[in-house]
Amino acid sequence: MLKALGHPARIAILQHIIKAEACICGDLVNELGLAQATISQHLKELKNVGIIQGTIEGTSVCYCIDDKVWAQFNAELTAFFGSYAGRKTCC
Repeated sequence: MLKALGHPARIAILQHIIKAEACICGDLVNELGLAQATISQHLKELKNVGIIQGTIEGTSVCYCIDDKVWAQFNAELTAFFGSYAGRKTCC
């Protein structure tokens, strides 16, 4: 999942979906200024790891955050970053 989040365009897509607080249906090209093919590829990668889900509505696909996967990923990162308490000394 971290690999999927390793591209700035994918972060921008997720930030836009989060900010909208709703499913996003086709307005990412105008919002992000990237080509439709580029956005489609990034959406595919995010969907493949499960962080977003897509539903077909008419002639478009609408995307939203998958709450269950988001919560799982959040828990894993919180546990990972919380496992390091810092050192009193360092080299």
